[in-house]
Amino acid sequence: MTTDPEGARTLERGWWVPRPFGRPVPLALVAWLALIWVMLWGELSVGTVLGGLTAGAVVTWLLPLPALDPGIRLRPLPFLRFLFWFLLDLVTSTARVVYWVLRTPSPPTAIVPVRLRTSSESMTVMIMIAVTTVPGSVVLRAHRERKELIIHVLGRTGTEKEVAAVTRAEVDALERRIVAAFGTRADRKELA
Repeated sequence: MTTDPEGARTLERGWWVPRPFGRPVPLALVAWLALIWVMLWGELSVGTVLGGLTAGAVVTWLLPLPALDPGIRLRPLPFLRFLFWFLLDLVTSTARVVYWVLRTPSPPTAIVPVRLRTSSESMTVMIMIAVTTVPGSVVLRAHRERKELIIHVLGRTGTEKEVAAVTRAEVDALERRIVAAFGTRADRKELA
């Protein structure tokens, strides 16, 4: 994330942001604050709208927010591809977990270390959320320096090496889809 003032000016150039007395006043934020103001007053009138716009302009001018770049970009086609595979994984993983839970009192489990290729914190967090959301897997620990996740897997059969190989391949494919759908150009280059 960047809080660099030069980066802040770069981000603001794309939007119509007036600068009274040299301080930016983002109009989208002023409009949002005015809407909240009107909702709090519970009455839609010219006075409450003007009061909300005035309060929003004063607040955004007196208390400017730093420009933050979360490092996430949405690319529609790769996002749809990610969504399709994620939903398919949800269904198949749920079926596998239900099968093992109903079949035996103690389903097979494994703890698998998986190395990530991305160094982006945003992408790592999204991968962790996706892995944990899918039934039968949970991220136990993340080692940021080593770019490694420790994952607990439920319901996978085979030797320890086979389970680890399958889990690593699945997380690698998930990482590629997430970075393609949400990563910056630098994130995508890192995986290439």
